[in-house]
Amino acid sequence: MATSMLCRRTAIFSWAIRMVSPLKSYNPASSHCGLLHQIANYNPKPLKLNLKDSYIPDRESEKTPEWQKTAKYDRKLFGRYGSSSGIDPAKLWPSHAQLEEMIAEEREWNPPLQVMLKNVEAKTKEANAKRLAREKLVAANMAKMPKMVADWRKEKREAKQKLKDEKARRERLLAEARERFGYAMDPRSPKFLEMVSEIEKEEKKKRKLMKRRLKEEQSHVAPAASSADSSS
Repeated sequence: MATSMLCRRTAIFSWAIRMVSPLKSYNPASSHCGLLHQIANYNPKPLKLNLKDSYIPDRESEKTPEWQKTAKYDRKLFGRYGSSSGIDPAKLWPSHAQLEEMIAEEREWNPPLQVMLKNVEAKTKEANAKRLAREKLVAANMAKMPKMVADWRKEKREAKQKLKDEKARRERLLAEARERFGYAMDPRSPKFLEMVSEIEKEEKKKRKLMKRRLKEEQSHVAPAASSADSSS
């Protein structure tokens, strides 16, 4: 309030100076002296400021800001002026719900030493368990490594042998096509593919016949073996 009154007085003084300054154009010879004379004769009324008593805002007034009606501002007033502020200190204490919230927040952010030690111990155990599990997994994988390397080499040899067999079969089929048709053929031509299909069908029939013969031979051998066992 005192500050606002000082600002108002300063604004009035500035307005008076601005009103006097245009007189320079009318009296250039005595403008400077006249301005100094007017300023020297300016005698404002003293400000009626009460700087001795404490400033206590009126809660019932609409002009009082809302932040001056809060409990936080009441605590500030009581801390500054004490009992002269007219505030009951019993009302400044937090409620039971606020106290419980403060205690819970204190426990969460500033736990006791024993709780901190238990948390550190639990985190250490968890880290050790993860490390041991990782070491166990690495050891198991290292134990499997020789077999994995052998399997990889075996697959590599089989793939290489498969490519070799396919190349030999292709050359054999091209040679057979050259012998059958009397000229070299393109392996992508329909005629060559038809010949390959016929050869595969013949090979499939041969495999079936061989399988059947082996089955018949085994069936003939089994009764002979049983009769020999019975006679002995």
